[in-house]
Amino acid sequence: MCMGQEDLQGESMSFWDHLDVLRSSIIRMVVVTVAFALVAFLFKDAVFSVILAPKYDDFVIYQLFDRINEWLTGTGMQGFSVKLINTGLAQQFVVHMKVSLYVGLLFSSPYILYLLFRFISPALYADERKYSLQIVSWGYLMFLFGVLLSYFLIFPLTFRFLGTYQVSEDVTNMITLDSYIGTLMTLNLAMGIVFELPLLCWLLAKLGILNVDFMKRFRKHAVVVILIAAAIITPTSDAFTMLVVALPIWLLYEASIRIVGHTRSVKR
Repeated sequence: MCMGQEDLQGESMSFWDHLDVLRSSIIRMVVVTVAFALVAFLFKDAVFSVILAPKYDDFVIYQLFDRINEWLTGTGMQGFSVKLINTGLAQQFVVHMKVSLYVGLLFSSPYILYLLFRFISPALYADERKYSLQIVSWGYLMFLFGVLLSYFLIFPLTFRFLGTYQVSEDVTNMITLDSYIGTLMTLNLAMGIVFELPLLCWLLAKLGILNVDFMKRFRKHAVVVILIAAAIITPTSDAFTMLVVALPIWLLYEASIRIVGHTRSVKR
C-alpha cells in the first residue's frame, strides 16, 4: 500500500519508502496534467482564441501602440492582416494535441511544484525549508511574468514585424500554423527561463559565490553574452527579434545587480 509522505514524518524511511512516495507523486502529476490537457483539448475554441489573438490587429498591445502613435503624430497605425496556412494533412490535429499538452502543463505546474516541495521538505531544516519555499514561489512567479511579457509584448511585436515584412510587393507572406505555434511557445518558454536570472543571482549572492563588484566589472561583457544568448534562443534569425529579446534580459541583469548589492549589504 502506498503511504503518503505525511504518514512517514518522524519515522525512518527506507529507500523503497522514498521511491514509493516519489512514484505516487509522479502518478499524481501525470494524472492532473492529463486532466487539464483533456479539458484544454475539449475547449479548443477558447484555447485557440487566446493563442491566435496576437495575429489580429485589434490585440491589446497593438491598440495601445496605436493610441500612443495617434497621441504623438495625430494619426493611428495602419492595420495589418496575416493569414495562417496549414500544409500537412494531420498537422492541425498534431498542433491541437501539442497546445493542449502545453496548457495542461501550465495549469498543473502549481500542483507539480507543491508535490515536489512536499517530497523534499522533510529532508530540510526549518530555515532551509523557509528559503526553499521562497525560491520556489518567487521562481514560479518570475517564470509566469516572463511568459506573460512574451505573450503580450515580445511575440506580438515580433509577429507583426516579421508577418508584414516584405522585400517586394510581388512576394506574399504565407506563414504556417506550425511556425506560428512553434515561435510562440519557444519565445514564451525562453523568456520564462530568462526571468529566473534575478533569482539565480540572489541565490548565488546568498551563497557568497557572486558579488555586486564582479557584476559591475563585467557589465560590458554581460551585454555581449546577452546578445549571443538572445540570438540563440530566438526562433528566427532576424536582428529585430534578437533585440526585442535582448532588451528585457539586459534590464533583468541591471535589476540583478541591485538585488545582489542589497543581498550583500544584508549579509553584512
